[in-house]
Amino acid sequence: MRFILVFFFGFFFCSTVSQQIIEDDFEGSGTISAWFGDDCGVDSSFANPYAQGINTSSRVLKYSDVGGQYANVRFDSNENLDFSNNNSFTFKIYVPSSSLSGNQPNQVSLKLQNGNLPQPWSTQSEIIKSITLNEWQEISFNFESDAFINLDPFSANPIARTDFNRVLIQVNGEDNFDHVTAYVDDFIFEELEGENDPVFTTLVWSDEFNYSGTVDSNKWHHQIIPIINGTDWANGELQHYTNQISNSFVSNGSLKIKAIRENYTFNNVTKPFTSARLNSKFAFKYGRVDVRAKLSAEAGTWPAIWTLGANINEVGNYFGSTYGSVGWPVCGEIDIMEQNGWDKTNLIGHLHYFNANTNSYQNEGSTTYIQDSSGEFHIYSLIWTENVIKILLDDVVFFERENTQEIPYDNHHYLLLNIAMGGNLGGTIPSNFNNATMEIDYVRVYEESSLSTSNSTLNELIIYPNPTKDKLILKTPSHLIGSNVNMYSTLGQSLSNFTIDEVNTSIDLTSFKKGIYLLKFQTDKGAFVKEIIKN
Repeated sequence: MRFILVFFFGFFFCSTVSQQIIEDDFEGSGTISAWFGDDCGVDSSFANPYAQGINTSSRVLKYSDVGGQYANVRFDSNENLDFSNNNSFTFKIYVPSSSLSGNQPNQVSLKLQNGNLPQPWSTQSEIIKSITLNEWQEISFNFESDAFINLDPFSANPIARTDFNRVLIQVNGEDNFDHVTAYVDDFIFEELEGENDPVFTTLVWSDEFNYSGTVDSNKWHHQIIPIINGTDWANGELQHYTNQISNSFVSNGSLKIKAIRENYTFNNVTKPFTSARLNSKFAFKYGRVDVRAKLSAEAGTWPAIWTLGANINEVGNYFGSTYGSVGWPVCGEIDIMEQNGWDKTNLIGHLHYFNANTNSYQNEGSTTYIQDSSGEFHIYSLIWTENVIKILLDDVVFFERENTQEIPYDNHHYLLLNIAMGGNLGGTIPSNFNNATMEIDYVRVYEESSLSTSNSTLNELIIYPNPTKDKLILKTPSHLIGSNVNMYSTLGQSLSNFTIDEVNTSIDLTSFKKGIYLLKFQTDKGAFVKEIIKN
């Protein structure tokens, strides 16, 4: 018998309309009447011990696993879940590092089950997301667009099923005797806005930085020529950007961009600091960008992850006049992440553009709280469609703007990574400043599949477990039998190819290095790409 270490969440609800309303704020409002614990402690009206960041509410749910092998809390709905309108589960979670024992992965998974079965877990479906310790974060699980795992590979796509009446949340793995305390708040089962927007799941460009030494020149361009008279950078910044390996290099699986106090002369102008400014040699129009990074902690530093329109006429950039030649801000700028030099708990997301209707420069954006931006990795993301621009921290949207005709976000953009010194957002640099580093674990750009996301092929093809350590199983619908599959590295190197000749195909990845790989399926209706991860 398979047992699952989980939180069980279920729901009672009442509504006079067809859309289900399932929520709990643990303050006495909501549609969930009670929570039960098995082999663990649960308190659904606990005083919030970490009223900070994105969650300052007074009451939360506390889950206490003090070594129960299959500890869980649970609740069942009195009516099966309806995915015809609702498709997203969202909640806030806080896991203090001081509560942990053992070495379980820092993750949270949401599972759907049929509580009427003798073994409810036998046909469950699951989504796993990474979490960060010691901070509140909001996590969303979308069984229509997120990668899911069916315990029974012959189970249907979860979004097509109507037998789920139990929802489970699992923290830090299963089948163990380790301890963990978690706090949960603001649980909601909701319909996502913009559900007809494209889903960006095809990895089209990335750098995993799984090499050492100089930055990959096939992917990155060092922009070193100052843009103002060839002598200065904008915004009163005090650095020269260089292509020296001391300012940008790869080691131990990550890119380091390093700002250093040192006199450096370029075009007969000496500056007291050096740093690096990297342009991606890849431009894209619409998609999702994920950058996992630790930021510089030192006062006076101005780290940034951002984009510029590839049609900009800026001196020294990679694309030149390839995509056109317009000035800033007509090209458009998207600041996925900026941080000023005096408050390292504040994160900035911004748009800078030229409004064609008012014939004027415009900027707009938002800030959000971030905890330990230099000691812990966080994921800085952009979702950019024809209709909307969203900026996210750890998969939580903190800025959203409709992409309308008066703003110029309908052209190709490229990525920039840099640390500036001083200037408008860097501020005062302490006299004892020596150096500062921004560390980047990966950069990934996703676009929409070449097949329509509504095509049933994408939903019927199941790949599991993903991520995997050694072996991957493809559960293939019958109409894909005979399709050719090519496996590529993210650099486009063909690694293997095969033809699918049965429903279940096993792929042995034992000899492959850790990282991301792409499976390209060539069918009689076109081609599409699926991403797999080898741990």
